[in-house]
Parts: sequence; C-alpha cells; structure tokens
Amino acid sequence: MSFFSTRGNACASASQAILAGMAGDGGLYVPSLFPPMGADEIERMLTMSYEERAISVLSAFLDDYSADDISESVHAAYGNNHFNDPSIAPLKSLDGFTHVLELFHGPTLAFKDMALQLLPQLLTRAARMNGEEREIAILVATSGDTGKAALEGFRNVPGTSCTVFYPLDGVSEIQQLQMTTTDGSNTHVIAVRGNFDDAQTGVKSLFGSAEFNQDMHDRGRVLSSANSINFGRLLPQIVYYFSAYADLLAKGTIKKGESINFVVPTGNFGNILAGYYARNMGLPINKLICASNRNDVLTDFFKTGIYDLRRMFYKTMSPSMDILVSSNLERLLYESADRDGSLVSVWMNQLKTSGSYSVGEQRREWMASVFAAGCADDKETAGEIREVFTRYEYLMDPHTAVASKVLRDYRARTADDKVTVIVSTASPYKFAPDVAGAIQGEKAVRNLDAFSCSEILSSISGIPVPEQVNRLKELPVRHTLACEKDTKSMANAVKQVLK
Repeated sequence: MSFFSTRGNACASASQAILAGMAGDGGLYVPSLFPPMGADEIERMLTMSYEERAISVLSAFLDDYSADDISESVHAAYGNNHFNDPSIAPLKSLDGFTHVLELFHGPTLAFKDMALQLLPQLLTRAARMNGEEREIAILVATSGDTGKAALEGFRNVPGTSCTVFYPLDGVSEIQQLQMTTTDGSNTHVIAVRGNFDDAQTGVKSLFGSAEFNQDMHDRGRVLSSANSINFGRLLPQIVYYFSAYADLLAKGTIKKGESINFVVPTGNFGNILAGYYARNMGLPINKLICASNRNDVLTDFFKTGIYDLRRMFYKTMSPSMDILVSSNLERLLYESADRDGSLVSVWMNQLKTSGSYSVGEQRREWMASVFAAGCADDKETAGEIREVFTRYEYLMDPHTAVASKVLRDYRARTADDKVTVIVSTASPYKFAPDVAGAIQGEKAVRNLDAFSCSEILSSISGIPVPEQVNRLKELPVRHTLACEKDTKSMANAVKQVLK
C-alpha cells in the first residue's frame, strides 16, 4: 500500500512512512485507501484475543512487512505482562447504553501505551527493511501522556534515542515525575518554557529544518517521530475501536451490523481520527463525538467550519487536552478536500500566517454527518467525576470525565439513544488531586501531594494505587534540563543531550 502526504508532494511505502514520521513537504502520511473489513470479518474477531485483532487490522495496512514481522511486533508490545489486564483494552459497562473502553492498563497508565508499546517494534523493523543504519533519533512533543509512553517504549531499544519536550508547569505532578525519573541510556527529557503548542511547533520546525537534519546526519542520526503525526502511532489506535465493537457483540449488547457511537476526549485529534479510519474500513460507527475541555477550538471548528487559533489558551485539570493546534485534523481536512493536497497546503499556510482558515459550509456539513462536538470546563468536569462516582461507583480521570459530560449534553440535545462507548484515556491516579478533590471536596485535598491524594482515592474506591504511581516516590529525578520555546533553543537542547 502506498502512503501519500496530506500536502500532495510525497509518496512512501508503509515502512518508509513509519520511519520518516512526517513527509518531507511538511504534510502527514495517509494511506492510499482504507482496506475494507466487512461484518463477517468483524464477527470473527469475537473469539480473537486482542493481539489477534491487532494482527488482523495491522496486516491490512502494512503490506511491506512480513507476517512474522507483524506477529512478532504485536506479541512484543502486548505480551510479557506489559499490560495489567489480560484483555489489554477492557470494556466496562455503566449501564445498558453507556460503556467505558479502558485504555490505561499499560506501563504508563495512559492510552498512549496502546500505540507506543508497538511503534518501537515497527520502527526498528522499518529501519532494517530500508537499509537505515543511522541511529533513529525520536523527537516527541507531549501534553503529558505521550512523553512517558514514548520514553517507556523506546527505553534501551538498540539503535534509537528518545528525546521528549514537555510544557513546564503544563502537566500533572505524576505526569512530570513519570517523565523526569525515567532511566535508560537513550532517554532524554526537556522542559519547554511555554505550552504544548509551543513544544509541538518547535518539534515540527526541527523536522523541517535542513540545517538541523544535516547536523543530526553528521552525528550519525536520522530524525523520526513518536507523536501521532507518525502513522505508525495512529495505526495501532484503530485496533481498539474494532476490539470494543467486537466485545459489545460478544456480550450481546448490540446485534451484528448495529451502529454505535464513540465519544473521545480530544486534543491533538489523533485518537478520534483513528475511530474515523475504523469507520472508513467498515466499522458501524454512527457518530464520533469530539470532546474538548475549555480549549474548545475543535468544538468551534465543527460548529462553524472555521479553525481559529486567535483565542486564550487555558491550563485545565485535563492537561493532555490543553492544545490549540490539533495536528491530526490535517488528515481529516485531506479527506474533506477530496485528497487535494494543494488545498490543504493553502489552509495550513493560512493557519500559520493569519491564525485561522475556513473550510466552507459544504465541507462543514460533510464533517457534521460523521462528527459531533462539545466541550466542558473544569467545574463541569469535576461535577461529572463526582456524578459518575456517586451513581456508578466508577472513577474517571478528568479527560474521560470531559467525554462523559459531553456525551450527557449530546444526548440531551439530540435524543440519540444509541449504544455509546466512552474512550477512557488515562488512569484517575495520574490526576489524583483533581479526582479526589472532585469527589471529596477541595478542602479534603488542600495542601496534599499526589501520593496522599492517591491514597484517598484508593480508600474510597477500593482500587489499589497502581505500582507505577507508588514507585515514583522513591525514584530519583534524572532529567532537569529546561529551554526556551524558540526553535533555536530547542535545537541546542537536543544537541546538548545527544552528544
């Protein structure tokens, strides 16, 4: 299968697209087609393990990988007790119409593990397949969860290094400790004095800099990405949409061919885009509901067809969604433009130069046939955490609670009573102070650190504090480097750690 750039000037095989991360013209790689999976093929997934489901989906795209390459990669990612639930992505029911897809049972307690345990396997094989002998230097911008998942996935993987940029004071206490305590001979963590958009813009600029790429080449390195701009990050995420549907079928909750909804807490648009790709392959999805926090640029976009960055940036209790530049939206724009890369280039240039672009009413209506959107502020998010725990005795992290509140509003607005899956992206223990405060009241957690708040959550829920959180208390902080948000400072920081 060929992969094309969203900006129209590059073509690659699957392994080449995964190895490069981004296209040379600044665009993102997309598959030339979406391989169909019919109702019978989906039904066969009922008796499959998660690994077998992953192999089925990945094989449809990775035609230049051997069957053994794919199988070995999947087993390395999801086997060996890397996940603390044998089903990898368990589906929990709140009621007959509302279910939660838990994607936080991996080593870093976030949905990014679903892809970033697999990407190193695919990437190192891609390097061998394409005769790449230089070290693969992974550059990552994170709003909180991607960073640790990438560090964990690439830690001590031969022939690679992983450098993560995160926004200083823009992630939770646990998220920061997870990153800055990471060991491994090839891992590096750098704080950026700015927000996630600054970090992401800087990393993209480094990928696009001929001078920086030449410097890396001279050092025996080639750049690649572990952000969802890399199709190898996006592809594994398609799997869990099929898996959730198969689990609902197996439980008898839905009938063969019945359409359902997914509501997805969204910042960079990669998670929900994977659902859209699953829909294009034939998964019976009625609506994909895009849930945003107070940084509601995507909500406004789906309502108006205008993407406008000229707004206030807010730090919220759901920091992984504190994003205004949603990179993966470019892949949806490419489909809305009938795969006209030149038009996508115009929109992206308008965003860069003037801070906004408009796709027009016809394209907005086309997107509205698939996507709904809504947002929730911190007060509403805290209220939803409390409401869900009171009603169902179920703990939600703030990102998942945003999705739950947006779903509640969507149903009230539309009377859509279809079975809906809430995509849960992180363990509540990664955001223990906010979750405990929402349930017990702010006074109960005042002046308490994340570890004390975790104990509160455990006492009220009966769910043990994850070992990944407990051991952070004893680990030394290994990464303290910080830099300014401009591209030159970020480049110099990378050169400093990759000596």
